[in-house]
Amino acid sequence: MASTDYQSVDEYIATFPAEVQEILEQVRRTIHGVVSGAGEKISYQIPAITLDGKSLLYFSGWKKHISLYPIPPVS
Repeated sequence: MASTDYQSVDEYIATFPAEVQEILEQVRRTIHGVVSGAGEKISYQIPAITLDGKSLLYFSGWKKHISLYPIPPVS
């Protein structure tokens, strides 16, 4: 993965090898399947899943793992 300013989640995922792209797409589909009405954007140069305009969860790919970063609820 090269360091760059990604304009979309698709662009971010496309920077990975094919086998990693498949896993990231599976993570993306799973989240969208569970969170009805979810959107997405790039934030902090990684994908963010949004709901009602607020970030819910980030995900990212790394050399040897995939990470999920949930956002705790704020009162």
